[in-house]
Amino acid sequence: MNRFRANMVRFIVAGLWLFIPLWFLAAQEDGDFGFGFEDEPDSARTASGPRVQVSGEVAAQILGFGDDFSSEERFKKASVGDIFSGKLNFAASAFNADGVINLKLAPVWDGSSPVSIDEAYLRVYFGKLDVEGGLRKLTWGKADSFGPLDVVNPLDYSDLSTMTDLAGIKLARPLLHLSYSLGAFSKLEGVFIPGFAGHHFAQDGRWAPAQVTGYAEMIESRIMKGIASLAPLLLSPPPGTHQDLTDPTGAGIQKIRAYYADMDMPSLYPPTSGLEYAQAGLRFTTTVGSSDLGIQYFFGNLFRPAVTITGEAQFLQDPYGIRPDIRYNRYHQIGADYAQVIAGFNLRAELAANITSDLSGDDGQVYNPAIAWSLGFDRDLFWGINLNCQGTESIRLLSVGDDPALDTEAGTDMSSTRIILTLSRKFLRDELELKTTGIWDIEDKGFYILPALIWTKGDVEAELSGGIFGGDEQGELGQYRKNGFIKVVLTYSF
Repeated sequence: MNRFRANMVRFIVAGLWLFIPLWFLAAQEDGDFGFGFEDEPDSARTASGPRVQVSGEVAAQILGFGDDFSSEERFKKASVGDIFSGKLNFAASAFNADGVINLKLAPVWDGSSPVSIDEAYLRVYFGKLDVEGGLRKLTWGKADSFGPLDVVNPLDYSDLSTMTDLAGIKLARPLLHLSYSLGAFSKLEGVFIPGFAGHHFAQDGRWAPAQVTGYAEMIESRIMKGIASLAPLLLSPPPGTHQDLTDPTGAGIQKIRAYYADMDMPSLYPPTSGLEYAQAGLRFTTTVGSSDLGIQYFFGNLFRPAVTITGEAQFLQDPYGIRPDIRYNRYHQIGADYAQVIAGFNLRAELAANITSDLSGDDGQVYNPAIAWSLGFDRDLFWGINLNCQGTESIRLLSVGDDPALDTEAGTDMSSTRIILTLSRKFLRDELELKTTGIWDIEDKGFYILPALIWTKGDVEAELSGGIFGGDEQGELGQYRKNGFIKVVLTYSF
């Protein structure tokens, strides 16, 4: 606890020191700061001095999984989580600049810091040009969630009980963001991201996806297949055969299996923080009549890695050389989006073309080009019920091979379609809310249902919610069918 307090004090003090340059800048009385663009006075920002705001939240949470009650042994080993979590947000605003530092607080027991940075950035106003730099979360596109044009930030899938909190599972990235006003209803944006990070997945435990744990299983099956094929050769092995494969006691083969069982899979991912993985994009948005329109171009890396297996051809000579080849594919995206209110329906649509280097469809280490779209709406129905519905789909344009060791998309459907539907209704002067979110993957026949009861009184919110998974156990959602949970959260915001 003493270490917790000491680390928290260090981060808070560091955050305050970061704001000193901003306060100094805001205290200057030079009214000519900028590039000389003439704007109308902004009543929200005055030259009278900086405004500093501190906000945050403190939450207590208990999370229980249904399969923890499947046996007495599992119940004894069950955990309800760390219970405490919190946020601490600092924001300083001046006439020509804003600074933001958002911190996440969590208990830790391994000696690491209990404080992590959620976002930290500076925004400076140069007339019609706004410049942002730092750790930032940006939203591109108009979809409510998981739209194909929202390509700046990766997502954290290490805990699917928080999957519906899109802002919460976004991972901030170091970037430079420029926004230039072209009038009252038009804007041009540019973003430069000097490195890259893919989606974050759990490497083990109940939330580790089969796409991650399957690498080790695939290697194991390839090894056993290779060893089985050696049986006729053990009496007269070909030249260069590794001695562990021909050990008559079988100890060598056990050594090989143990080597792969202990392989550190995360260490095999490529380092992506350098400029080799730099990304950039442009986005233009405008309003025409009652329609909001946008177009964008982005050059970057797909968030999901492409994985194949290498080293099988040299198995006899090097039985320790089989490896998953993990790489993040470069791609170009050209996209457009649209939003409009028609007959009480708030419509939103996105369309994107993701163009990779595998234009002929014969490179198993690269994802095929694809077309992706999203279409959604929200509307108030009868009896105060609100409906929010969104469908997204990605369609692969070329065929793939049938061996998952040689083609990263082998065994997958040509299309991947997901529907997300949320029904909500408020009662008791909007203090009590009933909400249910359903996620359905059509091709996988997998689903995820999240019912919730939320009570809000002033700055305090109490939530009772749950999650139910189902469908094909090989599917993206169905594989978690044993991870049904109940969650109770009490939150105070200040």
